[in-house]
Amino acid sequence: MSIEQRNFGNKPDRLSIIGLGGVVLMGQSPDEAAATCRRAYEAGVTYFDVAPTYGDAEEKMGPGIEGFRDGLFLACKTTDRTADGARRELERSLSRLRTDRFDLYQLHALSSMEDVERAFGPGGAMETFLRARQEGEVRYLGFSAHDEEAALEALRRFDFDSVLVPLNYFAYTRGGFGRRLVPIARAKGCAILALKAMARRAWPEGAERWSQNTWYEPIRDEAISEAALRWTLFELGATAAVPPGDPGLFERALRLAPRLGPPTPEQMAELERFDEGERPLFPLPA
Repeated sequence: MSIEQRNFGNKPDRLSIIGLGGVVLMGQSPDEAAATCRRAYEAGVTYFDVAPTYGDAEEKMGPGIEGFRDGLFLACKTTDRTADGARRELERSLSRLRTDRFDLYQLHALSSMEDVERAFGPGGAMETFLRARQEGEVRYLGFSAHDEEAALEALRRFDFDSVLVPLNYFAYTRGGFGRRLVPIARAKGCAILALKAMARRAWPEGAERWSQNTWYEPIRDEAISEAALRWTLFELGATAAVPPGDPGLFERALRLAPRLGPPTPEQMAELERFDEGERPLFPLPA
C-alpha cells in the first residue's frame, strides 16, 4: 500500500497526505536525519516542510534530500516581516536546503494583526514573496498561523495558495478553532495543511514531558491518535497533515499512513469520550 496523494488546493501539484516536518530532525545526527528523510521519501512522503526556526533542521534536511529533491514538494518559511529580512532568510534557506527553489514559501507563525500589518505594509515581507515568485525562486505562497483572526485577515488581503494551521479534533469541536477559517480557505481554492492533528493538550504543570520537540502534549495512545489523524484528513478534509516533531510519533504516522481512511463510528465515539471536559489546546478567546 502507498500513501495517498492529494491536489495542492486547486493546483495540479500533488502531495502526500502525511508530511515530514523538519522539527523531527532536531536532535538527530546528520546520518540519522538523512536516514529519516530517505525512509520517509521511500515510504511515499513527498511533502517536506522546514523553517529557519527549527534549530539545525535546514542544515540536516539539505544533505538528507540530495538525490531526490526533484521528487519532493518542498516548503519553507520565514518569521521575518520585513522585505530585506525575508530576502536574507530566503537566500540562506535555499543555500542550506541545497536547492534553487521552494515549491511553497510561507509567512511563518502569524500570531497577531500587527504581524499581518507589518508583512503587508511598505517594506514588508510580501514584497519579497511576490518578487521571489516572479523570479522563480518560489512557486506558491502561503502562511502558517496559530491565531484564527490573523489567518482570516491574511486571507482577506491576498489570494494565498495554502494555509498551514492547527486542525485538531478537540480544538475544532470543543474550542471552535478553525470553524470560520476552513470554509473560507476552501472556497478560495487554498490547500489546507494541518498542524497539531495528533495533539492532546498543553503540558499539565509538573507533567513528565515524554515527547521530544513538542511544546504541547501529543496523544500517547496509538488508537486515539490514529482516530484524530483520520478525522483531520478525512472528516475535515485537510489536504495534508504534518505530524508532531517527535521522531517516534512521526514514525507512527508513517506506519499508519498507508491504511488511513475515514474514521469509523467506533473511532468517532472514542474521540468524543477522550479527555471529555479537558481544555483544548487552541480554545477561541472568550
